[in-house]
Amino acid sequence: MILTVDGAEVFATTGGKPFNPELPLVVFLHGAGFDHSMWALFSRWFSHHGYSVLAPDLPGHGRSKGQPIASIAGMADWTIKLIDAAGAKKAGLVGHSMGSLVALDAAARYPDRISALSLIGVGGAMPVSPDLLNAAKDNNHDAIDMVSIWGFGFAAGLGGSQAPGLWMMGGGQRVLELGKPGALHNDLAACNDYKDALAAAAKVTAPTTLILGERDMMTPLKSGRQLAAAISGSTPVVLPGAGHMLTAERPDDVLKALIASHA
Repeated sequence: MILTVDGAEVFATTGGKPFNPELPLVVFLHGAGFDHSMWALFSRWFSHHGYSVLAPDLPGHGRSKGQPIASIAGMADWTIKLIDAAGAKKAGLVGHSMGSLVALDAAARYPDRISALSLIGVGGAMPVSPDLLNAAKDNNHDAIDMVSIWGFGFAAGLGGSQAPGLWMMGGGQRVLELGKPGALHNDLAACNDYKDALAAAAKVTAPTTLILGERDMMTPLKSGRQLAAAISGSTPVVLPGAGHMLTAERPDDVLKALIASHA
């Protein structure tokens, strides 16, 4: 599906079903440097179970045109414009990593537009190491290597994909390699610069679930629990042994938690 937001064409998958603005809408927001392809399982489940789905490529990512948005708040504003462009009034938001910060910020500043919130691989802050930022700024492959090594949990390095025949780390690297030059650095810098997560959390009124990896090295569990404690009535779900790339490492568990959050 192609929509126009801020004058630029946006690609969003609808999960294999025609988009219907009359159905409850769930919007899936990808992490730094990624695109809609990370939501294949989840977008298809919701679109085939009574929901409308939008899993967009953020501007300057994947098949979307325009330039990457430099701030988390800017991406949150853009998400509300996307919902408007689709003709919907409210949406449940699902985010992974950077997408979680975007969803959180949108829920805090547009409470009447958000029906539920699911934050995957998230923390009260997301500082990014200078080495990773500098490598991403230079479009050096070291940045992709660091994201892969730190992003996937220990078990992912040994194989063990729940989807037979798929190599989790290799698949993640290929998606990042397809990204436009500068997109990964833009996103990592936006995460590093965003200091408002805990303040935003205190303003969230939507039902919220946080899906956290026990062995997440990019957004450590301690930071995720800190954010959960700042959101009134939130439900943290901790996946034992999992790293940061929860949608690839533990897709069935993530889907189960999302269904409980939005159904």
